[in-house]
Amino acid sequence: MNLRGRNKVSAEFSMSSMTDIVFLLLIFFMLTSPAVTPEALDLILPKAQGKTTSVQNLSVSITKDLQVYINNERVSASGLEQNLKQRLADVENPTIILRVEEGVPIERAVSVMDIANRNEYKIVLAVKPE
Repeated sequence: MNLRGRNKVSAEFSMSSMTDIVFLLLIFFMLTSPAVTPEALDLILPKAQGKTTSVQNLSVSITKDLQVYINNERVSASGLEQNLKQRLADVENPTIILRVEEGVPIERAVSVMDIANRNEYKIVLAVKPE
């Protein structure tokens, strides 16, 4: 006489649905990550080899029509140094990312670098990777 039950519980677990979810999430993040941009200004940066640091305190942008922006806020070129001093007053190791659009006279970029040098700010020139 056979008294064993016919319904046995299987100890196996199917991972196929879990891998489907992981691949869907991977595709979602790969498609949406290029859409997120750190800056709203659309500048055409000069090309160069190198890398940009991810740590920044402020971003100074100069457009082709010589308008100066600090973190997407337009400021006058004459009031740039005072504005930078106010924003970076209590920041330890202040860093400025300088974004200068192609075609801007080099004197404009050098003036911002001079301001950073006078106030002992670290400055990084942002470029477009080749």
